[in-house]
Amino acid sequence: MAGIYVHVPFCHSKCAYCDFYSRAGLGAANAYIRALTNEFAERIGELGSHAVSTIYLGGGTPSILSAEQFLELTAIFKDFSPEEFTIETNPEDIESQRLETWLKSGVNRVSMGIQSLVDSELKAVGRRHSAEQAIASFRKIREAGFSNISCDLIYGLPGQTHESWRYSVDTLIALRPEHLSAYSLTIEPHTALGVRLRKGEFSETDDETIATFYDYLCKAASSAGYEHYEISNFALPGLYSRHNSAYWNSTPYLGLGPGAHSLGADGIRRYVEPDIRQYTSNPSQCLKTDYETETEKVNDVIFTALRTAKGLDLSSIPPEHLAELRKNAAPLAEAGQLHYDGSRLYISEEDWLMSDAIIRELLID
Repeated sequence: MAGIYVHVPFCHSKCAYCDFYSRAGLGAANAYIRALTNEFAERIGELGSHAVSTIYLGGGTPSILSAEQFLELTAIFKDFSPEEFTIETNPEDIESQRLETWLKSGVNRVSMGIQSLVDSELKAVGRRHSAEQAIASFRKIREAGFSNISCDLIYGLPGQTHESWRYSVDTLIALRPEHLSAYSLTIEPHTALGVRLRKGEFSETDDETIATFYDYLCKAASSAGYEHYEISNFALPGLYSRHNSAYWNSTPYLGLGPGAHSLGADGIRRYVEPDIRQYTSNPSQCLKTDYETETEKVNDVIFTALRTAKGLDLSSIPPEHLAELRKNAAPLAEAGQLHYDGSRLYISEEDWLMSDAIIRELLID
């Protein structure tokens, strides 16, 4: 099996926290779709004999595309029958024609960026929708016939309180999406939010509060029947994101569009430089190889696997590195930060917020 990710680098406007490659407006969209078609034809061979089982349209905001543009883009996948075909959207883009177009194109999963269900928090980070609009859009997606909906939240937003976070979590869970993702706000220096932080317009949420937010989310989701299968991801039984899960178990995937990354069937990582002008002129000139040593490849496996509830299958580690990994793991296991069940290593849910620090101690030299 293999996946395809398409980066659609267009948005209505840039959110204050966004660090992904995107640009406002659709001025280059038609040229982008032509370039994407060419890139796909040139690079599909990187997946070898693996069948394409998932397709994910991310961005940016893929839902900004017109019906005609969307149909032209997705036509390149006409020969595939993916088990899971996801589009990312924002609430303000949800209307009947778009939903019908997505269904017609084979999309069977919608991932909607809600981020908060409190209007003041949405306004603080430049979101264009209201809480009421987000709820109404969720219902429209459901009524259109989509039975697999994922929604995103962010904790640590400017002005967010324990009460407002609980409200967002409880209100979203009550809608019963099949999947939900929640991310701690990361403020990059060059974003609009980073500029405001340096000006002293707000203060970052402290670590203790972040931990409290995360703890409430975990307990509320568990009580509602969601399985916490990766640090930031929760799903009803059997409804994990197949596409994202493939990233975490080193399944090959092809990343198309400026800013996209890939892992070929040959084990080589590649990326497309985030330059829309160069890409629309000649996409092949934007393709670069991310050369990794064997040690770096092993560390990739360790890092991604230990972010999941399943953990790291020790049989996936080459024998020549296993002794060093066990040595690095011993003090962490003794301290109770890492667990071993005979065939795998894993980090428990209560320690997932500290997972990066734990994993760094595990990485081999």
